Amino acid sequence: MIKIRIKRINSLAKLPARATAGSAGCDLCAATAEKLLIRAGETAKVPTGISVEIPSSDLVGLVFARSGLSVKAGVSLANAVGVIDSDYRGEIVVALHNHSPNDYFVGPGERIAQLLIMPVVVFEFEEADELGDTQRGDGGFGSTGTK
Repeated sequence: MIKIRIKRINSLAKLPARATAGSAGCDLCAATAEKLLIRAGETAKVPTGISVEIPSSDLVGLVFARSGLSVKAGVSLANAVGVIDSDYRGEIVVALHNHSPNDYFVGPGERIAQLLIMPVVVFEFEEADELGDTQRGDGGFGSTGTK
């Protein structure tokens, strides 16, 4: 098991935790003293009050939306997936976007996103004049059909 060191930088912070034994991600919570308004169609940065030490450049922290918040309230990550690089030591801040027509209040301690630690494949680019052929080739944006 890999140990991830975590630092509480705000007294309101809750440490990330799995909701169930089978949960892949650990819930990140809002570290706010009062409700935080996210108006319809707007984005807000929500502090979590924690920072982490990812121990290797072979690992990355990925912040994903919570499906319940996305489906029920229309609130999800503004950047689709947040990336926490192994050399970042600042606070984890979650950019939430309100896609709904209604204002949304994030409550103190509310579970707002989930954090996964995943492996990184280290690679380098090699410029080439040609790339290998495939059946698909350069077809994109629906080129393989819908059924």
